[in-house]
Amino acid sequence: MTNSELSATVTDGLEARRKWHPAEIAFWLIAFSSYFLLPGKHLILNEIAILALFAISLDLILGYAGIVSLGHAAFLGFGAYAAALFAKHIHPDPLIGLAFGTAATTLLGFVTSFLVLRGNDLTRLMITLGVALILYELANQLGWLTGGADGLQGVEMAPLLGMFRFDMFGRTAYAYSLITLFVMFLIARRISYSSFGLSLNAIRDNSLRASAIGIPVNRRLIAVYTISAAFAGVAGSLMAQTSQYASLDVLSFEKSADVMLILVIGGAGYLYGGIIGAVVFKILQDWLSALTPQYWHFWIGLILVIIVLIGRERMSQSLAGVLASLRARFGRKPPAGADPAAKAGG
Repeated sequence: MTNSELSATVTDGLEARRKWHPAEIAFWLIAFSSYFLLPGKHLILNEIAILALFAISLDLILGYAGIVSLGHAAFLGFGAYAAALFAKHIHPDPLIGLAFGTAATTLLGFVTSFLVLRGNDLTRLMITLGVALILYELANQLGWLTGGADGLQGVEMAPLLGMFRFDMFGRTAYAYSLITLFVMFLIARRISYSSFGLSLNAIRDNSLRASAIGIPVNRRLIAVYTISAAFAGVAGSLMAQTSQYASLDVLSFEKSADVMLILVIGGAGYLYGGIIGAVVFKILQDWLSALTPQYWHFWIGLILVIIVLIGRERMSQSLAGVLASLRARFGRKPPAGADPAAKAGG
């Protein structure tokens, strides 16, 4: 097979993968219909949408490029503070603030990406964690700018598009976050189903082999790390704008651990894993914290251990077997006197 034929085959394969499956369309129809079907849950749905976008940002470097990060909250928090400070001191328009927070976080991601290129996975873990800790301490010490331990208060957002005010019930906030999540998902989907995405998979599997066949490994890693930071910056900006508040919590290690847990629950390496994991994690967190406020972390950890020990594939196979048994037991039976074998023979 010649190079042109191979290139055409790869291009055709990518085009086929880019086509939307009915299950994907149904998924997003359900997501958008939740705005109308769950009118009293807009606040928690808004949190889920932001968490899902944050999980997608980590999945771009972890699931596709194999970069493990324990400090991804650095970009979430930086985007949140950038958007909040912009709204408080410069302009309260949400879209302009979103663009500013994203641009600032993208620049931070590009600068820190050169550090992540150094060393192995353990070194990267320490570097990403160190960047997050440095930003956390800076936000804590620069109280005149960030509000310190009390958080950045007094943030007021203008109506979205000049028409939709951010209300206490989260209606505008959820619509804003959900639409932004969908747009960013489209971008991430386009990236993953491109030659760039394929090169990231090659680097994840074997960076030496990828370099040997001509893939510019360092440039690819810098690019995807910067893109991932931009996605996290969008999530952080949304978090600050919809809550009209930014605190040290968005820079904490717990946020980085939560998003890692979300990907463990939903699965890394495919974009819907982050969204599904965010839904499951937030529902579990809300339910368990109401059921046992003091010990909900224990139950979340127990569920995580079960998922790791059993495996999602085995759990999904068991669930499929149970559903098949239920359908066979309670499904529609053929009418009396009907003989499927006789019909087939006839």
